[in-house]
Amino acid sequence: MANIKSAEKKARQALVRRARNNQTTGTVRTAEKKVRTAAAAGDKAKATELLKEYSSAVGKAAKKGVVKKQTASRKISRLSLMINKLQG
Repeated sequence: MANIKSAEKKARQALVRRARNNQTTGTVRTAEKKVRTAAAAGDKAKATELLKEYSSAVGKAAKKGVVKKQTASRKISRLSLMINKLQG
């Protein structure tokens, strides 16, 4: 542990930020998994609905800086493509 007061504070802040980032990342991963599962089952309506939730989650993560904007955009685009290829 650091001896300097400002370094101790920085370490505390890093722990809080890390926990927050992990929570956000977990939310995004869970949402993506739900979309992929629905798409694999062939349920286009449910997958489309879940994609909206995923887009929101990954957009918020990008806004917070947890993932880069381009990464968020790419992931949304690829999932949209996958869903559009489904029949039904």
